[in-house]
Amino acid sequence: MLKGGLARLRQSYPALNPSEQKAAKFTLDHPEQMLQMTVSELAEASGSSQSAIIRLCKTLRMKGYQELKLCVAGDLKDSSSTGDEYKEINPNSDLPTVVASVSNNTIFSINETLKVLDIQKLQQAIDLIERAHRIDFFGTGASQLVACDAQVKFMRINKACTAYADNHLQLMSAVTLTSGDVAVAFSNSGETYQTIECIKAAKQSGAKTIGITRYGNNTLGQLVDFQIGIVSTESDVRSAATTSRIVQLNLVDIIYLAVAGHQYESSLKYLNRSLDAIKNSFRVK
Repeated sequence: MLKGGLARLRQSYPALNPSEQKAAKFTLDHPEQMLQMTVSELAEASGSSQSAIIRLCKTLRMKGYQELKLCVAGDLKDSSSTGDEYKEINPNSDLPTVVASVSNNTIFSINETLKVLDIQKLQQAIDLIERAHRIDFFGTGASQLVACDAQVKFMRINKACTAYADNHLQLMSAVTLTSGDVAVAFSNSGETYQTIECIKAAKQSGAKTIGITRYGNNTLGQLVDFQIGIVSTESDVRSAATTSRIVQLNLVDIIYLAVAGHQYESSLKYLNRSLDAIKNSFRVK
């Protein structure tokens, strides 16, 4: 069953034009009603237009209005059977509520990301990383922590890679990439200036580029060769990166295990070497 209609609408909403936003908002607020409507009926009910709804479907990378309805229907069926939904946290929430809400929001974001994940693009990104002579991981703030996690993982299977914390070092590294290298950028918003500048430099150097960023239209997604879209329950104004960081880490694990699994014998050899080195050098005997 097709799914991910509501997630795509949510993530793409800020980049839509006003007429498309009207149709998107009505669908998000009244998904059950939308399923019973034709294009013209949705246009009238939302104050939008039929042409705007068709453009909206194209923006969501759907073949047409019927596919949007099928995806929304799949979302409603899935949520009713699992009970998963986004939970708001308010200042008066007690500890059990906070525990449940944070956990549910993380699970919700991972599941919503799986609904919109383009497996073909993901496979192409994995193939690039597998063949790369060198991999540069870029990120700023919480996304830089994800870049570091990726570096640690891929270094353990003998992949030459960097994840500099300093933005100047990131940029210097980006300009030394070559056509056989890959740059991977992490940014939930897709609008982080320092990360975008590094990707521009990497492209000018001839490297292939991958962006793990919010699903929908954003600067980073438009710039990279392959955009891996994620869904997060976070707003742009937040105290800290929470679900977006976990979703990014989950994708790092997926890509890492896919590469390691495809190069199983080689990966196992280097994993055992690194494990033995840590055991012999840093663990209490």
